[in-house]
Amino acid sequence: MVDPLLRVENVSKRFGGLLAVDQASFIARPGRITALIGPNGAGKTTLFSIITGFQQPSQGRIVYAGEDITGQPPHKLARLGVARTFQIVQPFVGLTVRENIAVGAHLSRRSRTDALAAAGDVGRAVGLGDRLDRPAHSLTVAGRKRLELARALAIQPRLLLLDEVLAGLNPSEIRDIVPVIRAIAGGGVTMVMIEHIMQAVMKLAENVFVLSEGRVLAEGAPQEIAVNPRVIEAYLGKGAATRMMAAGADHG
Repeated sequence: MVDPLLRVENVSKRFGGLLAVDQASFIARPGRITALIGPNGAGKTTLFSIITGFQQPSQGRIVYAGEDITGQPPHKLARLGVARTFQIVQPFVGLTVRENIAVGAHLSRRSRTDALAAAGDVGRAVGLGDRLDRPAHSLTVAGRKRLELARALAIQPRLLLLDEVLAGLNPSEIRDIVPVIRAIAGGGVTMVMIEHIMQAVMKLAENVFVLSEGRVLAEGAPQEIAVNPRVIEAYLGKGAATRMMAAGADHG
């Protein structure tokens, strides 16, 4: 079996007396989409921030491509091919869509001309081809989500972490962007996605890890996770799985 590109090993994070992440471990294999799901406050975004160098773990380590990268700053990780998106999209509103994307492209291209050309290619790949020369502030929520994805892709990542890239989109917008994400993975980019929209997780992810109260509660294929009683309890509260199974039996 191919070694994981990313390995999170027994990571914990304390904020004073709050244990936000508690001995969390998971892996992401090359070229696959791995989902990290869980209720609000489970520690998912904190874990992403630790992986990408925006926060330091209280303990544990992050291994990427066989190298311990724990605590390395985001700009160094970007040069190694680690990129992420953010829940709250904040483009440079005074720049065009193309110029926003070019900010990431400059990491590997010194020339402004080359960076802008690369930005155009990335923008077209995520469905922003007809909006490249518009101001970023003119984009809809769905357009801004695609721009956030494009800015991360512009650094040419090997590992891309998507933090609720589908949040705030309506069903048709989700349907339109799912093939874009699948195509990125098909191009060889390994992805880990935080997502609450289970229909998208079922379509995209090959493996799912469930985080609850900072700990990894379960792991498996999406179909297994969707019917796991412990996962249902974590999302819906104590007794939920029993009630759901009882309801299912009543309707059988």
